[in-house]
Amino acid sequence: MPEWIRHPWPWYVAGPLIGLIVPTLLLIGNKHFGISANLRHACAACFPARIPFFQYEWKKEIWNFFFVGGIFVGAFLAVWLLANPDPVAVHPALTKELAGYGITDHSKLLPPEIFSFSSLFTLRGLVLLVGGGFLVGFGTRYAGGCTSGHSIMGLSNLQLPSLIATISFMAGGFIMANWILPFILSL
Repeated sequence: MPEWIRHPWPWYVAGPLIGLIVPTLLLIGNKHFGISANLRHACAACFPARIPFFQYEWKKEIWNFFFVGGIFVGAFLAVWLLANPDPVAVHPALTKELAGYGITDHSKLLPPEIFSFSSLFTLRGLVLLVGGGFLVGFGTRYAGGCTSGHSIMGLSNLQLPSLIATISFMAGGFIMANWILPFILSL
């Protein structure tokens, strides 16, 4: 396998490639980029006559299912073809901070002290995984889209609500990472 595939691409290559998705989708057929809308399409396909919010022509958006399927296939291929057997390299200062929260296993990409079925049934796991999942779903619906929809598609279309949503996502991320997450990890 070529060496350029096995390493992360620099921002000046990956960023423009992601950015080119927007005009490509618009030129192909006035399609809009975003991930969270796929959940609505899936619910509309499964429960077409039960809830008014899901009563629309979801079949016009069927290309989104192929897009999400491509994400799963790409992730599987990346893990299968590009997996690195070495433990994750973590900066010593971060290793020390994480050890204070009881996170010491760096053998996988996601620490099993947080992301495992056994940790799901702890207070910390319940708050992080279930509570966090609920808040992400609620926030996505409340904001009218997800980070990719607003930050990539909305900003490129110069939409003020997308700018406000993106600023809110970033502020929320900073607050979560620096103040709330350390508190939750100490549970």
